[in-house]
Amino acid sequence: MYSERFKQFIEMWQKDFAIERSMNEKVCVDRDGNPIPWYTYPAIEYISQFDYSDKKVFEFGTGNSSMYWAKRAKKVISIEDKPEWYAKFSAEFQAPNWQMRYCDEKQGYEDTIFLDNEKYDVIIIDGKRRAECAANAVKTLNAGGMIILDDSDRINTSQEYVQAVHHLRAANLLQVDFYGFCPMNNYTKATSIFFSRDFDFESLYTVQPINGLGNIWSMSRKERKQFFKKQDYPLPEE
Repeated sequence: MYSERFKQFIEMWQKDFAIERSMNEKVCVDRDGNPIPWYTYPAIEYISQFDYSDKKVFEFGTGNSSMYWAKRAKKVISIEDKPEWYAKFSAEFQAPNWQMRYCDEKQGYEDTIFLDNEKYDVIIIDGKRRAECAANAVKTLNAGGMIILDDSDRINTSQEYVQAVHHLRAANLLQVDFYGFCPMNNYTKATSIFFSRDFDFESLYTVQPINGLGNIWSMSRKERKQFFKKQDYPLPEE
């Protein structure tokens, strides 16, 4: 038999994080059905606090993350090297500020970031050839920006990730690792964000951090009392 507290824990993951739907439907979405990246939930909650309305984003890899960024950023460019995924996303995704580019085997995947001779405020490394992509990302990162390396815990078993992290650290970026569960998966992983030392993104909110998903301090005092009344657990001091 499950305790009442454990049932509430499961309900939080089902309702607030929508992880059951994400696993069953094999799709990265939030509780309202909006697309989210395949990063860890702590990383998603952290990056969702910032204002990207004047930022340019470059993605090595395409997916629901593309529409997540397109809803927030000024400009998004995503690179896809698999023809079946390119066809799928071309049919399913549409946004005026988003461009998806196909990179075949004859093109240099990691070099696509140089095509427009631009610099970017956010660069996501979530496709193939991650060491080479990291080396090029540091050359095209705007001052005050950040680089996101997903599945970064693979550094423990992959020389490619060892090299990717080496390139990012050698550029004097500050590494912050976000461990935890992520959409679709029933296991944990890590998403690492590498910040410029002069990182200066504005928050969307007057305070930081904001109340996260499942946080009791987003409830009213009455709701918190009802919540703790259901379980043998003391009410935190207020």
